[in-house]
Amino acid sequence: MEARRSDPANAAVPAAEPNALRAALPPELRAEFDREWDVVLEQAKKSHTLEEIDALLNKWQHTAVMEIREPGSYQRMLDKAERIQADGGRKTGVSIDDVRRLITRRLQAG
Repeated sequence: MEARRSDPANAAVPAAEPNALRAALPPELRAEFDREWDVVLEQAKKSHTLEEIDALLNKWQHTAVMEIREPGSYQRMLDKAERIQADGGRKTGVSIDDVRRLITRRLQAG
C-alpha cells in the first residue's frame, strides 16, 4: 500500500490568529512575525482599533500559505525586490496612470 503524499496546494490554510500563524511559519519568519506583532499591538493600543492587527494577521496568513505551498518563496520575493531596488526600480513596469487610462477605455468600450 502506497503512503499518501500531502499536496501543498491543498494544505490547510492556518487560521488568521497568532498561534496558528506562528505554528505554520518557519523559525526565521516566526521571529519576523513576532517583531511585527509587538509593533502592531502597540499601535492598536494607541489607536484603540483592531485594524492594524487584522491587516497584520491577513498579511501573515497569506505568507504562511505561500510558505506551506512553496517553502522559501517569501525570502525569494524579498531578494527579488532588493535586486529591483538596487537596479533603480522596475524599468519595464506600467505606470498607475497608464493602468487607469486602460481601465477607463475598457469600461467605456464595454
